[in-house]
Amino acid sequence: MNLKPGSRWKSSVCTAEVVVVKPPKGEVSLECGGASMVALSEQKPEGLAVDPAHASGVQTGKRYFDEETGIEVLGSKPGAGSLAVNGRPLQLREAKALPASD
Repeated sequence: MNLKPGSRWKSSVCTAEVVVVKPPKGEVSLECGGASMVALSEQKPEGLAVDPAHASGVQTGKRYFDEETGIEVLGSKPGAGSLAVNGRPLQLREAKALPASD
C-alpha cells in the first residue's frame, strides 16, 4: 500500500472511506472491518462482509491514528467497519480544547 498524504482509500466490506493525513513510518496494511482497504479508484472485492469483531464504525470528520506506526487518517465517509493497521485498531484522536476567552 502506498499511503501518501492525501491518498484516499475505501473499505472492501462497508461504505467507509478515509483520507491519509500523516503517512506511516514504514510499510503497513490499512484495514477496515477486518479486511484490507483498497484505493478509491479500485474496484471492491466481492463477497466480503464486516467481521463482527471489527464493527465499531468509522465517523465522518473524525481522525484516527496509531502511535506505533505514526499513521493518521481522516474519516471522509461513514461505515460499519472499524479501522486498523496491521490488525491493530486505530485510536480516535480527541479534538484539542480551545483556550477559554474572557
